[in-house]
Amino acid sequence: MVNPEVQRLVADMKSGKIRALSRAISWVESQTKESSELLEKVYACAKAPWVIGITGVGGAGKSSLVPHIAKYFANQGRRVAVLAVDPSSPITGGALLGDRIRDNGGQQHPHIFFRSVASRGGQGGLATCVSDLTRVVSTAGFDVVLIETVGAGQSELAILNVAHTIMLIHAPGLGDDIQAQKAGVMEIADVLVVNKADKPGAQDAVLMLQQALLLSEKNAHMHEGLNLTTNHPAHWHPPVVSTIAIEGKGIEQTCQQLQAHFAYLQLDEGYEKRNHAHVMKRMHDYIKQLVLDRLAHQIQTPSVQIRMEKELTSLTHDPLGTARELADSFFQSQATHSEFSQLLRQTSQKETAP
Repeated sequence: MVNPEVQRLVADMKSGKIRALSRAISWVESQTKESSELLEKVYACAKAPWVIGITGVGGAGKSSLVPHIAKYFANQGRRVAVLAVDPSSPITGGALLGDRIRDNGGQQHPHIFFRSVASRGGQGGLATCVSDLTRVVSTAGFDVVLIETVGAGQSELAILNVAHTIMLIHAPGLGDDIQAQKAGVMEIADVLVVNKADKPGAQDAVLMLQQALLLSEKNAHMHEGLNLTTNHPAHWHPPVVSTIAIEGKGIEQTCQQLQAHFAYLQLDEGYEKRNHAHVMKRMHDYIKQLVLDRLAHQIQTPSVQIRMEKELTSLTHDPLGTARELADSFFQSQATHSEFSQLLRQTSQKETAP
């Protein structure tokens, strides 16, 4: 039976009601009983927006740059949603800093929507629901989504599973250049920004990043940005841009490079391929979540608890062996491997269908 409250909420989002959008996000974040049906309708009607992931260690200036970037695209007629991922409160589980980005700059553009999202222990400081939230805001008509990560250092690679374009922010004197190279974040960044360019060491940081990018054999003879060569596929060489966020300097050049990368993604169906990879990753994560939840529920039943206690008291059983036997007995009653593989193929075909 269709939930009329869900239908009404989706209709209100499509008509541009911001309160409805905020409520939908709260449902998805809190995993309410209505959220599953809501997401089914959202994925059915909303296209994937252009998602820009903005990452880097704390103190690099992500929160200062994001409002400027959002305003630039909004002034071009785009509708921009900013999902600022914040650390979770240990008490409530909500975002610790709240909508701290909302007050940055003193004014809010009518075509910009800001929302703080709690990381909730997600991998790389990124809540698992963020991928779903990009489709939720798309339902409300936002076609550009900026995701500001929590700044979790070497675990920032999780943004690759959500964003189409990844911007890595550095700042002189933080040591984040070394950390980024250790983490592999440099390898997934599409645009690199050295913020606080008025500080000592900023130009050295720019040169260091440019040289590091040229160490790769495929990048050695490439110029920054889009490279089109005869008889070879298009290649994107990450540009390095300097900014001073508190003064709004370098914003236009940064956004132009982001747009150039978006244009690059349109070649050879790169944008569609990333969309497909994102949806497949979200489906795999959700399957794992469902299996773990259902397994945890079965383990808590009295009959299983009694069996566990009985087998552990036997001298012939150890905790690991008992766990393996219980897991085998649980999954024997589930769908066979071939049935499960067929289900995955059907889901993948639906996603790639025009």
